[in-house]
Amino acid sequence: MKCLLIASESAEVLFHWTDPDFQQSIQEQYGSSQEEGQGLPAFEDSISTLFAPIVISCSTMMDRLGDGYTSFTAENNHLYILHQVDECVYIAVNGDGEEGEDDLRRKIYVMKKLIEVLFGMVTLSSPLLRKELRPQDTERRARLWKHLQGLLDTYCRLRDSDQSFLVEAVERLIHPTLCEQCIEFLERRLVQQLNSSAERAGEEVLHAFILVHTKLLAFYSSRSASALSTSDLLTLIVMAQNMYPSSADLDDPGPEDIDSTSGSGQESYYTPEPSPTDNDSSDSDKPLIGGTPVFEFIDPDVQMAEDSLQTLEVPPPDPSTPCRVFLEVSGKDGLYPMMPHSLYCLPLWPGITLVLLAKVPTSAVAMSVYTFLEAFAKLEKRLHEGHEGSAATRGQLSVHELRHKLDKFIKALAQSEIQTAHLQNVWTEFKNRAFAKGGPGLSKGLIGWCKNMKTQLCGIYRQCFLIESGSAHVPRHLSSALQERAQTMRHTDGLEGLPVGEKQEEYHHGVLPGGLPRAHPFYLRGPIHRPNDCTVPQHYRTHHV
Repeated sequence: MKCLLIASESAEVLFHWTDPDFQQSIQEQYGSSQEEGQGLPAFEDSISTLFAPIVISCSTMMDRLGDGYTSFTAENNHLYILHQVDECVYIAVNGDGEEGEDDLRRKIYVMKKLIEVLFGMVTLSSPLLRKELRPQDTERRARLWKHLQGLLDTYCRLRDSDQSFLVEAVERLIHPTLCEQCIEFLERRLVQQLNSSAERAGEEVLHAFILVHTKLLAFYSSRSASALSTSDLLTLIVMAQNMYPSSADLDDPGPEDIDSTSGSGQESYYTPEPSPTDNDSSDSDKPLIGGTPVFEFIDPDVQMAEDSLQTLEVPPPDPSTPCRVFLEVSGKDGLYPMMPHSLYCLPLWPGITLVLLAKVPTSAVAMSVYTFLEAFAKLEKRLHEGHEGSAATRGQLSVHELRHKLDKFIKALAQSEIQTAHLQNVWTEFKNRAFAKGGPGLSKGLIGWCKNMKTQLCGIYRQCFLIESGSAHVPRHLSSALQERAQTMRHTDGLEGLPVGEKQEEYHHGVLPGGLPRAHPFYLRGPIHRPNDCTVPQHYRTHHV
């Protein structure tokens, strides 16, 4: 009896996930309330009827009291956990006693993290996020919800069966010889070739790593790559496992296979030292109830979407087609959350996956958008606190510098295919109010315009990185030749037959602690990490001319 719901403040369903028991309970409850001769209501309609009073009461309390409830237990012992993020309400429910408050909160935080990785800074604008989570096209909505449900199913499966997800730490499968061979292949025979290919149109592979089930076998990063946090890596592992789930029962070889691939049953393993970087290489080479129904209607579009969701056949993933993901990067000016990347997952052997993470050529636009979002968010906060005039921008980007940079940014965008008219109009009105002689200047009257500017900036980000037409110049596929080159890694000695499930216990494991961060707003505070989160050790090489 499990459920997770995302709804707007008006109780519009933006996403739902349920297990079979909860779904059956809802259908029995609301099916019995229908008059004789009428069909069963759409499941989405039923779940909206169930949760509408909870969502509306929670939103009303937050609006009028500035505070709301975060958990309660119903008379039937169903446990409800609520978490409101701007105008969206997350609700997790358990009715069989298998999950406690902490488990349900983690599920909500994981769902929020998955949505941030899939939609990036659009999550900072509730109106735009509602459009993304609930597309008007019912078939597209069904496909999106099916994908999100699959990711959450995968996380729940891994949490119940894999110790690395139970404790939220990335495990490394330590096989020194094989690890070195894989890193050598990733660097010299794959990443270099991909990055030098003219067809990539400026897309640069930053990270390449091999997963054996959920464990990290080899990890290579290019010199220009930012460190990849453990929380982002855990999310990518969920996505890879959702694309190519590994079955321990089918993939585990026998003991004799382990002996043959490892060279010796008594071999001991250790963690190889990372290759030296530029800083230390001067002397060596560098190498994711009951009650009366409140609404009793069946929207044809809702029914169609529900039918599509139940019968939708998701096609197998295409290894050549990238998935857009948004991850944290560190630049010379600081940390930037939710920067766009292209994710490629290529299956090598059952349970063994090659993952490539590439930088999008237009990522500088995302960095600029984040800088402006942060500036307007800080200004809004200062105005709310009563600071006006020059005091409103103290300790941050000056207003005149912001004005100059944003004018230049909008002018550059106008030369592309990006639609900037709405942003230009709002920015012009903001400037007239903030900078015009005799105008109100930096006062509380600008708070609404700060929010409007943030929405417009998120809209530009959405056009650039989420709408297909906004990134037509970005490569959409990995060519057959490059796929074949990547697949040659299958022939690395010892990779075929590497144990995937329980038999991995015969290998030594290293652990990278960390976890999926708690749900917090990104701007104003900067990127959020749990205290024990860490980055993945990276291997580099240096080439001498």
